[in-house]
Amino acid sequence: MKLAIVADWLPTYGGAEHVIAALCQQWSDAPVFTTVAKPSLLGPLKNADIRTDSFLQRIFRLTSRHQYLLPWMPRSFESIDLSAYDIVLSSSHAIAKGIIPSSRSVHVCYCHTPMRYAWEMEDDYLSDFKVRGLLKWIARRELKKLRRFDLSTAKRVDSFIANSTETQERIKRIYGRESVVVHPPVDSRFFDFPLSPIPNPHPYFLALGRLVPYKRFDLLIDLANRLRLPLKIAGTGSDLARLKSIAGSTVEFLGHVPDSDLPALYAHAQCLLFPQVEDAGIVPLEAQACGVPVIAYGKGGVRDVVTDSVTGVLVAEQTVDAFADGIAKFRGMTWDRQNIRSHAKKFHIDVFKERMKQEVESAVRKFGNDRS
Repeated sequence: MKLAIVADWLPTYGGAEHVIAALCQQWSDAPVFTTVAKPSLLGPLKNADIRTDSFLQRIFRLTSRHQYLLPWMPRSFESIDLSAYDIVLSSSHAIAKGIIPSSRSVHVCYCHTPMRYAWEMEDDYLSDFKVRGLLKWIARRELKKLRRFDLSTAKRVDSFIANSTETQERIKRIYGRESVVVHPPVDSRFFDFPLSPIPNPHPYFLALGRLVPYKRFDLLIDLANRLRLPLKIAGTGSDLARLKSIAGSTVEFLGHVPDSDLPALYAHAQCLLFPQVEDAGIVPLEAQACGVPVIAYGKGGVRDVVTDSVTGVLVAEQTVDAFADGIAKFRGMTWDRQNIRSHAKKFHIDVFKERMKQEVESAVRKFGNDRS
């Protein structure tokens, strides 16, 4: 049976793109349909059969900002001809699930989240991208249209797969649909990197991700300033200048860290600090695969992957005081890095690919017979 993969957009290689790469490994002959892409930044995906919208791609080459093209993307997805495919597998955190499969196709959606900036984080995203004045009014109008599109296109999906129990609950609440949970994959290289037998002579705490306000790196900087913690922050984003302005002498900004350097960066850290609320963060899983415990705000998808007092510390509040208490608890415990890595193996990429294969086959058995 012929299978097509559909992605929202592919301008860079982040968490959602890790999932796409794993799906391309599992179904190596499947093309990837999307709106816009920048293959040179896609790492393992750069040689995939990526098919973009020719009109939007031309504009994207001029602007390099896919966000500007969002109002035109629903129509772009609806115009994709998928009549040659028996199975459509969409990887959607925005609008990819809005494709229109043929009447005989089975549509399985791996849902990273119902569209966050359309439903629950509109103000955060408008602030992150510094949208003001008339543009803000226009953006709110377009987001209202996207909410209607997002809700209506849930009916085009035969089977939903959620990336966490947090996303599963949101799919139920917003779309009124049931789903199964398959957590995102952790690549083998994180498990293959050797565990350090001795403490790092230059210990540091680590934070990693896109530097935008809602991810709360400012909280970690306040924490490092108060406790004089050696903190390394890896990543780039719109909030970088503000974060640098409040950072003390113990905070180091690493900028973009290549994927190939991440295992060593994780493995040599004392622990990972994770203050944000994410639907399903891949970063805590990668850290644990390297044997590194995690101190995280205990809300969202992180509750699925971090076991309190075993592989990390879950703090009850998104505050400096709560994280300071978490640091104290962390320092008062002994951590078995091999045990932490063993826990993370439940999320190995091979486990992910096998689970996805099973769920796609299950959907075909359930929905395909009526359409053949």
